[in-house]
Amino acid sequence: MASIGFVLSSEQFPAPKLVEFGAAAEKAGFDMVWNSDHFHPWMDNQGHSGHAWITLAALGQQMHEIPMGTGVTCPTYRYHPSIVAQAFASLAVMYPGRVFLGVGSGEALNEKAVTGQWGDYDERAERMEEAIKIIRMLWSGDWVVHQGKYYQVHDARLYDLPQQPIPIYVAAGGEESTRLAGRLGDGWITDAETALTPKMRDAFMDGAQSAGKNPDAMPISAELFVFMGTKEEAKPYAELWRFSPKAFTDFIDDPDPRSIQRRAQQTVPIEDVLESWVVSSDPEKHIQKLQELSDGGVTNIFVHSANPDQEHFIDFYAQNVLPNVQHERMRAQPLDTYLAELRH
Repeated sequence: MASIGFVLSSEQFPAPKLVEFGAAAEKAGFDMVWNSDHFHPWMDNQGHSGHAWITLAALGQQMHEIPMGTGVTCPTYRYHPSIVAQAFASLAVMYPGRVFLGVGSGEALNEKAVTGQWGDYDERAERMEEAIKIIRMLWSGDWVVHQGKYYQVHDARLYDLPQQPIPIYVAAGGEESTRLAGRLGDGWITDAETALTPKMRDAFMDGAQSAGKNPDAMPISAELFVFMGTKEEAKPYAELWRFSPKAFTDFIDDPDPRSIQRRAQQTVPIEDVLESWVVSSDPEKHIQKLQELSDGGVTNIFVHSANPDQEHFIDFYAQNVLPNVQHERMRAQPLDTYLAELRH
């Protein structure tokens, strides 16, 4: 059975609202949440971009059971991997067994805009691999010395460490990056369509097996965009996600959300945005898609609602969807055990 999570989008709403929505999602029966980690929003008209780690720290005070993490943090340019390690260790000390770290190779709108640095895919992948290595070394509690291609760590140690492991889920959408996710990560983050693509699933399994891991024990997390309403009602809100069909082909190297918005409005039909969404007021349409993903082997389905009234949407799922689809409430136990399981 899949777990059904809820996306708290930093681009979509300010941090205080995200904290409210996360608490409401837990009460409604969602199994986990993630918070997007951005400096800029993808497009200027989205209008928000609070700091994800601060949001999660506040959210943990309002939620009491379900896991939370980032979807996703780039640990390579604007964040040094040592600081990522410290931040998530601290979160996990405060909220034992409830924290995961989602990582990705980044977008120019967050990384280049802040640091002026931005490499090609090969460099970004190398940086991410080195960053994950540093994070895990620091989570061991040992003194760390690292002289790498991109990062140097000189006699560093984290003094406050969680008692339970923090899983690292790696975001990927292409075949090469998905193989990397299997090799480096404790799980894979992607979109709903990619998660069901046999070629990508094979790449993930190949990567995991090459590292001596059991891919069947590794979570596959997929983001599913949904809208409660008609397509006509959805169109004004789909405008905020106009970049999405070409996000990682045409816009990933653009550091300016104003430029991305202009280009997306010129080149991406709104119908292309809505094509991959579940858009309906009929609960059965939502249930069918969730069940399709679960039956297809997706273990964590993160529902991303484009509705402006998030409380109404959460209530719609609580009353009509979640009780009618099989899903697994994730608590501390799975996060604590599967890291050992995937290596046996």
